[in-house]
Amino acid sequence: MAGGARSTTKVTSSHWGAFEADVEDGRIVATRPFAADPQPSAISSILPAAVHHRSRVLRPSVRRGWLATRGRGGRGSEDFVALPWDEALDIAASEIDRVRKTHGNEAIFGGSYGWGSAGRFHHAQSQLHRFLNCIGGYVASFGSYSTGCAQAIIPHVFGMNFLDLLYEHQDSWQTIYDHTETLVMFGGINPKNSQVNAGGGTEHETGGWFARFAAKAMRRINIGPQRDDAPEGCEWLPVRPASDTALMLALAHVIETEGLTNRDFLARCTVGFDRFRPYLLGEADGQPKSPEWAHPLCGVEPAEIRALARRMATTRTLITLSWSLQRGEHGEQPYWMSAVLAAMLGQIGLPGGGVGYGYGAIGGIGKSFQGLRGMTFPQGRNPVETVIPVARIADMLRNPGQPYDFNGRRGPFPDIRLIFWAGGNPFHHHQDLNALHEAWQKPETIIVSEPWWTATAKRVDIVFPATTPYEREDIGRSSLDDYLFHMPRLIPPVGEARDDYAILSGLAERMGVGPAFTEGRTAEEWIATLYAEYRRLAAEEGVEVPGLDELRARNWVRLPIRTDGPSRTHFAAFRENPETEALKTPSGKIEIFSETIDGFGYEDCPGHPIWLPPREWLGAAAPAAPLHLVSPQPGDKLHSQLESALADVPGARPEGIVMHPDDAVARGISAGDLVRVFNARGACRARACVSDGIHPGVVALPTGAWFGDPGDNLDPHGNPNVLTLDVGTSRLGQGCSAHTALVEVARLDA
Repeated sequence: MAGGARSTTKVTSSHWGAFEADVEDGRIVATRPFAADPQPSAISSILPAAVHHRSRVLRPSVRRGWLATRGRGGRGSEDFVALPWDEALDIAASEIDRVRKTHGNEAIFGGSYGWGSAGRFHHAQSQLHRFLNCIGGYVASFGSYSTGCAQAIIPHVFGMNFLDLLYEHQDSWQTIYDHTETLVMFGGINPKNSQVNAGGGTEHETGGWFARFAAKAMRRINIGPQRDDAPEGCEWLPVRPASDTALMLALAHVIETEGLTNRDFLARCTVGFDRFRPYLLGEADGQPKSPEWAHPLCGVEPAEIRALARRMATTRTLITLSWSLQRGEHGEQPYWMSAVLAAMLGQIGLPGGGVGYGYGAIGGIGKSFQGLRGMTFPQGRNPVETVIPVARIADMLRNPGQPYDFNGRRGPFPDIRLIFWAGGNPFHHHQDLNALHEAWQKPETIIVSEPWWTATAKRVDIVFPATTPYEREDIGRSSLDDYLFHMPRLIPPVGEARDDYAILSGLAERMGVGPAFTEGRTAEEWIATLYAEYRRLAAEEGVEVPGLDELRARNWVRLPIRTDGPSRTHFAAFRENPETEALKTPSGKIEIFSETIDGFGYEDCPGHPIWLPPREWLGAAAPAAPLHLVSPQPGDKLHSQLESALADVPGARPEGIVMHPDDAVARGISAGDLVRVFNARGACRARACVSDGIHPGVVALPTGAWFGDPGDNLDPHGNPNVLTLDVGTSRLGQGCSAHTALVEVARLDA
């Protein structure tokens, strides 16, 4: 190597897959795909630039106005003062102690989203929550922006935790290949989304399975506003955003009126069809939910609806729903109605039939492995019982003490005085970011642990520089993967960055809970302890896992836990004997009508699924905002991670917005033009991408671009959440409604 440069190559893991990294003189200089990955993600290619980017937080920093007067109003506009670690930790520990002693632990919100690293020990959410539990607890959040609405509704319908249903009780790709004849994909199944996975995913297989489905001549029908939401070669049935429930009701109407309903299954395995049927047929409200009724709502011709319904009823059909369908106002309804439609077909519990959620949303769904326990940093018990829905953070900050409804409970929002955030960027995830920026000024103190100067880091009071996963040792293991990785420290910490464990250990020591938090262990000793427990539990399952020193030497191993062949269909036993294998719903059966939900008295989520138009969609478009905005996940990164590097790529920012040729021509817009996307909530720049693969009247602007400065009336980077509506999905789920937004687009003159 010229000049005597020291060079090494190691494999490590990430949420978007394993990759090789070349390191020279303490810098990551290049990455390459992991050889065993058939369709590797390209995200790692931008990692070297991002890790060493000028936007890294190099030293502990405190906002100047807060340091001087504890003032709150300057978040996002004031500069920061760099301090030595000991001084910054002293200040933060003293402030956390003041808040908990003055206002109680219910005044502390522990924000962490968990996607900071694929490593098992340096998991930001577990680290932060353990620390906060050691000092008396914190206000926690329920659900995620991706699935919070589904996490509320699915237990009422199927009697199980939604995440358990996703990861443990759905048919494998192999089972679908073997048995499914018609795959009906509401919202599509997008390989772009399945390139990422919680805890990492080594072999990206979605595209390969769809190639096999095509070779078998399986009917694959993508129902949604974008053709590219499913792999190439799938049939595309364009529909208006937010109209899926109307289309499902029309399909159900055809099945019921043409005598195709499986009444035996409904009688044995469900409750409440007799309460739902009058609504479906129009006996309750005078409006049959026929294909003719649905056509002006969803845009699908009645003849197409009838043909699809008949095929679904006469072939082995799997109905799948993307997570995006429940990320809009009334998002509970398509998830509930899809279960009703599948029950009417009578195929729930048959291999390759029924209903499935989240295929393609992340990479692990559809894979089948022997589950292994362990490698989880214990968080301890949270003495504070207050929990808010994750997408209601801005409401919480704006309305302390005000009552709100959530899933049958009514209670006041807590009065939050201090926020501690680690492992996430709420100014990426949340809706209506201009409104969040205003609400964000209200707490007395906000602390964040963060590697980069993100929009969130710029809007807090104390910033601790955190290491990236490539500056510390860890173990990479996912329950939805058969690879186990030693994640070596590839480079020294950038600047004065420390890992979250070191940061929180310093705070815990100052607050008198050091031994409770660390249990006397270093990070390396914790990794060894957790790994030893993982090996022990694996041995109980008959799986041999190498020792930690051997794993370090080998870098990665493939464990013999893959379950080849078809998976067990979870509802098969229930279908066979619903009395002895009862579900954990009040009735023990699939609940088409829920007495529990009906008892809540929510007009926006009654006792059975219904069509409820959102306040913003094409059916309510106005001249000021005539286009429906959808904001899919980005294909070039995970959420907003590594965005700093992309922002430096010529032409990569502002983000591209996809629009139909008819909509572009009507506005004098050509491909490549800079445009302004706007509504009453905000505005952003974007670059026009013109395609006939999107429904007319719909535009798609991916999430992930970093939110700009608060003084900008026009977000420069193309963040769609300056435009999205910040309302709960309903009083039941209170989930994220990011896909409920109307906008206008106009050409920007250079």
